[in-house]
Amino acid sequence: MTYCLGVLLPAGLVLASDSRTNAGIDHIATVRKLALFENPGKAVITVLSAGNLATTQAVVTIIKQNLDTADVARDLFTMGSMFEVAQTVGTVLREVLARDGEAVRPFGDPGASFLIGGQIQGEPPRLFQIYTAGNFIEAAARNPFLQIGETKYGKPILDRAIRDELSLGAAAKLALLSFDATIRSNLSVGPPIDMLCYEADSFSIKNLSKYTEDDPYLAELRKTYGAGLLDVVSRLPEPPLANRDGPMRD
Repeated sequence: MTYCLGVLLPAGLVLASDSRTNAGIDHIATVRKLALFENPGKAVITVLSAGNLATTQAVVTIIKQNLDTADVARDLFTMGSMFEVAQTVGTVLREVLARDGEAVRPFGDPGASFLIGGQIQGEPPRLFQIYTAGNFIEAAARNPFLQIGETKYGKPILDRAIRDELSLGAAAKLALLSFDATIRSNLSVGPPIDMLCYEADSFSIKNLSKYTEDDPYLAELRKTYGAGLLDVVSRLPEPPLANRDGPMRD
């Protein structure tokens, strides 16, 4: 399992993934699950993946091989919208599963999912979630973040705090807290965390970062947030311990 997160804001995009992969408790490794495709001045496309590692790596490799080729129907750099990019990734995923799915199924789930985020010249940044079936949904102002993989532990803080007016830095801080909550509660998610904070209309990947387990900022964020949370809880009123309605009855 893994955890990937994308946040869409007027200021741009925050896209992050963990790096843990495992095939049982005695076979744990780290693999980068954030792939970047940059066409300077024209396009920045990010592909984050979760699910069967062989499936996700096959999809990403096929996409890479089709860049700057004569196959314009599959070359992401020839596409005029992120919608077309999402369609292409979904199509490649279906083809990989059609080829390998039945052979893999007796040994495990061959399925995979993706987050596709970025910007192509002529349109604003966009963010999509691609399901195993190859279909997809798009993030919008009322649904500004998308998650794949182990999503439940990191979702509450995002539900409470993600807002349109946030800066990329503030959204990145919340994203890292979301990852910290997930890592604390699920052994199948772990660092390094790869994160791209993409500034709208920049067509640049300059704000690409990697946070390791012993990263000083991540350690300070975790410590300060934990202490602050305990302080807030200590100042909340305690509930009445007596049953207000009298003894419980069946």
